[in-house]
Amino acid sequence: MPGILNLAQIDLPVATVLTEQLEEVVVILERQLASDHSAVNALCRHIEQYSGKRLRPLLLLLTGLAVGRPPWDSSELTERHRIVAAVVEMIHLATLVHDDVLDEARIRRKVATLNNLRGNETAVMLGDYLISNAFSLCSSVMDPAINLYLGEVTNTICEGELLQLHHRDDCDIDERTYFQIVRSKTASLIGECCRLGAVLSGADATLCESMRLYGLYLGIAFQIQDDLLDITGDEAVVGKSLGRDLHSGKVTLPLIRYLATAEPQLRVEALGEFTSRNAQKLRLRLVESGAVADARGEATRFVEDAKGRLTSLSPGPARDMLETLAEAVISRRY
Repeated sequence: MPGILNLAQIDLPVATVLTEQLEEVVVILERQLASDHSAVNALCRHIEQYSGKRLRPLLLLLTGLAVGRPPWDSSELTERHRIVAAVVEMIHLATLVHDDVLDEARIRRKVATLNNLRGNETAVMLGDYLISNAFSLCSSVMDPAINLYLGEVTNTICEGELLQLHHRDDCDIDERTYFQIVRSKTASLIGECCRLGAVLSGADATLCESMRLYGLYLGIAFQIQDDLLDITGDEAVVGKSLGRDLHSGKVTLPLIRYLATAEPQLRVEALGEFTSRNAQKLRLRLVESGAVADARGEATRFVEDAKGRLTSLSPGPARDMLETLAEAVISRRY
């Protein structure tokens, strides 16, 4: 499995369990998205190529295992885990499709984006189709509380996107607002995936909240690293359009910290580079000033906060894998 954690390279029974479970999740997802219309099926097959990491269903399944007891095998995971894992992946795919429209992105996971191939109208409608199917599938779990939790999260994601759009080209945005956007757009769903994995395995409320916070902090670190890759990454490695934050007028953590501490003349120069979308000069400025390294240090601190929440779990391979996954968030290059 390519992406943030390669299960094929982990010689542990729990990795085998997760690989098998993820394969079943994909079957559920494909079955749910199957349409009587070949044109719709072709679109769904295309966007399934966006799912390289499958981080969210992986986290749901892994936390479902981690809150259990030895031997942490497949008996800990039920069809409800797998269905909800497919649901959160569909919600995530929908956000990617819509994000590509907003960012005018042309490449994702090394393939052309749907908006690039078929236009914004088709991309928007397919994103809506994914959301609709996600909640239709979720209703089959017969637990209104899960629908409510995920409905609240999708509301939060939309609020985060609207807040980000409101602050487009706003170089006066502060860190508090930046982190509010990150928590809403990215971290809220990741946190809920971890919480739901624990809920579905029957964990108590305290442990479920610890898992949510693990996912929340992990999600914040993940987004900071994503922002850094957009500045310093190699498109051939990252596999998606880079420089989209600058192109779209998004002010991310490295620039926020640079502008907050730069001398007046340097600040004016940086603002000019941002306004003119001079990605090369701005990238060099942020790297050489240490702003990129500083932001990476902040991501590392969130990873440590996430790992701190794992002390609530019994020692074992599932907890170890959650810790390894957290560390992989800031070392990833795609």
